[in-house]
Amino acid sequence: MIEAFIFLAQQTAPAGQPQGPSFISFMPFILMFVGMYFFIIAPQRKKQKEHQKMIEGLKVGDNVMTNSGIYGAITSVKEDRFTIQIADNTKVDVNRQFVSSKADK
Repeated sequence: MIEAFIFLAQQTAPAGQPQGPSFISFMPFILMFVGMYFFIIAPQRKKQKEHQKMIEGLKVGDNVMTNSGIYGAITSVKEDRFTIQIADNTKVDVNRQFVSSKADK
C-alpha cells in the first residue's frame, strides 16, 4: 500500500495540467508524526503525570531520593519545596520537581 502512495507521489503530470492530490506527498511526514506521538510523546506525558501525582502525595516522614541521588526524610512540606533531613542536624530545602522518587526504608 505504501508503494502505491510512493508511486502516485512520483508521477508527474504533463506541462499545463494540474497534478493529482498533493496530500499524498505529505503522507510520509504525517505517518512519522503519528509514530513519534505514540512512541515518544504519549509515554513521556504519562510518566510526567505519574511523577506529578507522586509528588502531590508526599507528606512529612516519607523517605525520598532527589535527582542528584541524595536520600533523606521529608521534615517539612511547603508550597514550592520540601525540607529534607539527610543526616543528623543537616536539613536541605529542595524544589518539589527535584524529588525523583519515593524511597523504601
